[in-house]
Amino acid sequence: MKIAETVMQLLKPVIEGLGYELAEVSYKKEQGNMMLELYIDKEDGVTIEDCEKVSRAVDPILDEKDPIPDSYFMAVYSLGIDRPLRTDKDLGRNIGEMVTVKLYAPLNEKKEYVGKLASFDESSITLDCDGSEVKIGRKDASSIKLYLDFNTLQTEE
Repeated sequence: MKIAETVMQLLKPVIEGLGYELAEVSYKKEQGNMMLELYIDKEDGVTIEDCEKVSRAVDPILDEKDPIPDSYFMAVYSLGIDRPLRTDKDLGRNIGEMVTVKLYAPLNEKKEYVGKLASFDESSITLDCDGSEVKIGRKDASSIKLYLDFNTLQTEE
């Protein structure tokens, strides 16, 4: 079993017990050091304090169980607003939201669609693009992300 999978199994119940979802675990070499990255989420968003709380809770568990033979650095992150929507849980949580879907190859001469996520199943997603329904195979999508419209973002003065 890969280290990331082992860590996911070990920490998922602990992190869920704190009220968060452990969405992703990554273990990779970065700038010459091994990095264990935990990506968490919760319904109303993740703050830096949430990341710190999770880090403090899992650090002693990782020390005790020692699932990683090498020395490493650990970081806990929010998934972020521009994260890819990969899982059924990600998609289900965003039904009715505007998304951007980028394709590996053109569909109807387009490689990118923006529309409201109407539905999905194991093999496809359906977008409402200005009243027109577009069905896209999940295997054909290189990425699915929430649509960010920077023109409508407000800043405080």
